[in-house]
Amino acid sequence: MKRLKKNKIIYVSTFFAVFAMFFIVGCCEQPNKEETRKVHVIYDTDANNEVDDQFALAYMLFNGDYFVVEGVTVNATSSPDGYSNYSKVEWHYDEAKRVMQLCSVWDKILLYTGAQNSFEEIKNHIEDQKFDGHEAVDFIIEQAMKPREDRLVLLSVGKLTNIALALKKEPRIAEKVRIVWLGSNYPRPGEHNQDWDIPSMNYILDVDVPFEMVTVRYGNPSGTSAVMVAKTEVNRRMPGTGPKLSEPVTGRHGGEFYYWGDYAVELYNKYESHMWGDPKGRALFDMAAVAILKNSDWAENYCHPAPVFTDGQWVERPENKREITIWEWFDIYAIPADFFETMHNYNIVSE
Repeated sequence: MKRLKKNKIIYVSTFFAVFAMFFIVGCCEQPNKEETRKVHVIYDTDANNEVDDQFALAYMLFNGDYFVVEGVTVNATSSPDGYSNYSKVEWHYDEAKRVMQLCSVWDKILLYTGAQNSFEEIKNHIEDQKFDGHEAVDFIIEQAMKPREDRLVLLSVGKLTNIALALKKEPRIAEKVRIVWLGSNYPRPGEHNQDWDIPSMNYILDVDVPFEMVTVRYGNPSGTSAVMVAKTEVNRRMPGTGPKLSEPVTGRHGGEFYYWGDYAVELYNKYESHMWGDPKGRALFDMAAVAILKNSDWAENYCHPAPVFTDGQWVERPENKREITIWEWFDIYAIPADFFETMHNYNIVSE
């Protein structure tokens, strides 16, 4: 299947028409499993924010042929029903727990509470025994320092506070980790994950550690905002997916759920007011970050001297020898197709 190229004239309505056709006539290509070494990863998330964190977490947890999930860590950004209210980190913990329970890994994979506040507010307290976010930060350091064949991937789909604090507390982990972050509209300003803790991002941009920005780029076809899924597809393809639990899990909005897929439908439908296009849908930004770890051919990337974000804009540093990787132009056909395929033919990860 051909990948999406840089055609700048892409409209949501056209996308959904092609997307619907794709599910009728096409299928996505899969990487060769025999040549794929499992990726060891910590998933760092503001799980209670919207719906893409939960979809991405389930997608990872059901890809046991590709991932070993060492643990899940949470941090706090906005509330699930708005974008201005700072929510409690406990709410993000509870939502991640629900997804892990519904994916049958709650008794296998550890979940840790991370930062409520920002990098600047916490950084001078990291030598305290119980600083804000210490459970997640200490876990990241512990896992990073373990001997491995490959670097431990820190997949961040929220603010970068936990990871920046871990690097500051134990600089040696920079030689042992690879940070993949779903965030930023680079080279334009704005974006939720970035704006909740800009200093943590700038700190990492100045540390010599592999750092990959999986761009969002709201409304731009080159970012993960183009990786959209229609509400009709979620309602048609997700019910009953995942293992059936013996005891139900109470959802974020109430109700009892025996299947991850049923909870996914309920979450998705709650966000209809934030959907667009014909048929209506929304982007599943975070899920694309998991997808490119599974198959790097599902996006394009390039190396670039690490910029810095100052006074509300990106400032280029062309002489900077420290480079980062920027991901863009995601395969808007293969990624959603693989997500739905995984939901129906899941392989639960090991810890």
